[in-house]
Amino acid sequence: MSDTLAALLPSVEDVMGVLRGVIDPELGSDIVTLGMARGATVNHDGLVEVKVALTTSGCPLRAQIQRDVRSRVGNLPGVTKVKIHWGELTQQEKAAAMAKARFNASQNAPDTAVPATTKVVMVASGKGGVGKSSITVNLAAELARRGMRIGVLDADIWGYSVPRMLGIEGRLSGVEGEKKIVPNEKQMGDGVLEVVSMGFLVDKEETALMWRGLILNRAVQHFLEDVRWGQLDYLLIDMPPGTGDVQMGIAKMLPQAEMVVVTTPARSAQKVATRVASMGRSNYLRIAGVIENMSEFVDPQGNSYAIFGSGGGQELADELGVPLWGQVPIDSSVATGGDEGSPAVLEPGSGPAAAALRVITSCLLEEIPKIDMAGCTARILEAANEALASLTISSS
Repeated sequence: MSDTLAALLPSVEDVMGVLRGVIDPELGSDIVTLGMARGATVNHDGLVEVKVALTTSGCPLRAQIQRDVRSRVGNLPGVTKVKIHWGELTQQEKAAAMAKARFNASQNAPDTAVPATTKVVMVASGKGGVGKSSITVNLAAELARRGMRIGVLDADIWGYSVPRMLGIEGRLSGVEGEKKIVPNEKQMGDGVLEVVSMGFLVDKEETALMWRGLILNRAVQHFLEDVRWGQLDYLLIDMPPGTGDVQMGIAKMLPQAEMVVVTTPARSAQKVATRVASMGRSNYLRIAGVIENMSEFVDPQGNSYAIFGSGGGQELADELGVPLWGQVPIDSSVATGGDEGSPAVLEPGSGPAAAALRVITSCLLEEIPKIDMAGCTARILEAANEALASLTISSS
């Protein structure tokens, strides 16, 4: 194997690093800390073999863990294939894993108040003006319309716009007797939106926040640590554009998050978007896909005009080695819906952009499926308690 080829492959440390982003939703810790990720081998042809031991071989969460391991490891540069060798923790190892989880819960305050079973999706862009917030609110609205409980965190502290786009007003309230913030809620279709934004904390929408990086980062930290989020299926984070303090802070606080990158067809936007993806991967985040916004303008006669060029979204997806979820054309219904607080996806027959956004929502559900917890918790806790009991008896 040549030195050049070897330099393109990830190290074992790189593989174990991204596996720290695979969270066991039952125990609330990553599979490396819990001892479930037993090691990795990187072969010269790009095949990466990972050893994973489950708490119980019949756990229905195996498919979820498998998907997370494959997607995160497979996203590393140079990886051509991921093979998982499955095993099962011994009774003693199960007891040790449970002890670690309990110790972490009792000794360390959780990094965030986001439930471990919530799928976190960062909607990011390399530069402003690509329609990232419009994409975020329409995805959130469509997910809620389909009957899910969706959280929306407006992390663009300077450029908050989510409240207006979702038609939600009112200041954030607190929980009596607790130092917790309660998100503003809105029923949408068969589901519910829980929304937190700096826009709910200022007196006027036009108020400018002249804060520096450290204060901005602390504000977002409060939104993650001090908000009483419900049992969310998904939390969508409208990220500020670029790769500054806030973006890096969120990435470090939410290692289990997935990132989707929004760009336009223009090559300049594509190149800048590559940087935000690089920042995500540097923090072991999985890049789940690319969305191309403002792909073209279609006139009433059906003629298409590539106003901002063409192909940028696909080129970015190819460069990152991830799927292109879809292309959203320029459509006045999206802008009108944002101004009026009624996302375009909620309006029947609202145009080609809404149709594209509905398809993209289906891509999100396929690429980042929500966690099915049924049937696994009881078996894990029973096995762990039996193991702890046997250890107590043998030591007495």
